[in-house]
Amino acid sequence: MNKKDFRKHAHQLVDWMADYLENKASYPVSPNIQPGDIYQQLPDDAPEMPESFEDILEDFEKVIMPGMTHWQHPAFFGYFPANNSEPSILAEMLMATMGAQCMSWLTSPAATELEEKVLEWLRDAKGLNASWKGVIQDTASTATLCAILSARERASNFLINRQGFTGHEKYRVYSSLHVHSSVDKAMRIAGLGEENLVKVAVDNSFAMDQNALREAISTDLLSGFTPLCVVSALGTTSSTAIDPVKEIGEICEEFGLWHHIDAAYAGTALLLPECRWMMDDKVKADSYVFNPHKWMLTNFDCSVLYVKDAGQLVNTFSMTPEYLKTAQDAHVNNYRDWGIQLGRRFRALKLWFVIRSYGLEGIREKLRMHLALTKEVANLVENHKNLELMAPIPLNTICFRFVDKSLSREKLNLLNAQWMQSVNETGKAFFTHTKLDGNYCIRWVIGQTDVSMDEINMAWELLMEKLAELN
Repeated sequence: MNKKDFRKHAHQLVDWMADYLENKASYPVSPNIQPGDIYQQLPDDAPEMPESFEDILEDFEKVIMPGMTHWQHPAFFGYFPANNSEPSILAEMLMATMGAQCMSWLTSPAATELEEKVLEWLRDAKGLNASWKGVIQDTASTATLCAILSARERASNFLINRQGFTGHEKYRVYSSLHVHSSVDKAMRIAGLGEENLVKVAVDNSFAMDQNALREAISTDLLSGFTPLCVVSALGTTSSTAIDPVKEIGEICEEFGLWHHIDAAYAGTALLLPECRWMMDDKVKADSYVFNPHKWMLTNFDCSVLYVKDAGQLVNTFSMTPEYLKTAQDAHVNNYRDWGIQLGRRFRALKLWFVIRSYGLEGIREKLRMHLALTKEVANLVENHKNLELMAPIPLNTICFRFVDKSLSREKLNLLNAQWMQSVNETGKAFFTHTKLDGNYCIRWVIGQTDVSMDEINMAWELLMEKLAELN
């Protein structure tokens, strides 16, 4: 493709993108296909000769689009959203065009300094501790792994990095029963072992029980283990339960543990002063992660990790062979040393575009609108005689189910699963589920960029229609 053709096709794709954003609500939220349907439409062998852009785009429309789940659809209510926005998409286009490799200051000075500045903006706008330093990771899973590895190295005085495990270490990490699976995976990767992740009991709101945490740490100390780290959740994945991070931080300080706060989804809400009850700048923590790519209008991937002591992070990951050394190393942040990846994308550009295009108040307006819609849904559920809320609703995740006292738990679980499946099969809305205390719940997460009361009313009517059919 020559530059002239590139310009022509780029304009063509921008028109397609704009049309998609205007018409995304007209697509089925999730495709009505079976495993293998897309695969079978693709050639067995790669093309030997060049194909025209027109043919590629035609196959994209004909083969790929019918197999896509549309995460940006305003009736996407599953998982947690990975919402985007027009400014973020435009920044992504610039990132791809420049193709910058932002591993060090020298390789992209503007990328490094913009990242430092926008993360200070966000830190201050969220009311976090002003001494914390930030770095952009790809996902919260990576950020949590970085935190656990840093905790491991701090505890071993960086000997494990240099010499490996001696076989005598008996490290323990603590998290609630509703911990995200990325913590389990991090235990594997860090060499600590899944069996050394202690899952602490939760209270009636599904938040970590601080007394149970203290008891677990004390018991392990008596048994010869070395407590290493606590991962608390500012919004669990199942129900967005808020762990008591202040009290957990105090326990960690008392016992000398690393405290990592996983606020991957809910952390964006700290931009709202009325949500600062979840945590403030006095909370004792060593690291904190949140994902702008979940609820801050910034397309995937963009995860922000803040640390109390950047030196701990850098000493855990820094590796500078001769070919990476530069004259500026002593005076700048080389973010390749702040995590696992050597190569780094210019993700700060997306944050800069979003923050400047909306302003902090524009982002807050979106968040408040989502929270207001959540209250509407909660009222609908509470006023329905055969539905019940299964967890508190601190933010914008509603866990609910159909109930009938004459039916067993197993029958109710099956019925609620069938109910959700029948709704999703229509392609008009998309929900996902969890289990709380063994009870199957439908999760309704309201955080899409363009969601409105129209989609709420449509989804509610659809739920009621399918429930009536099941009954």
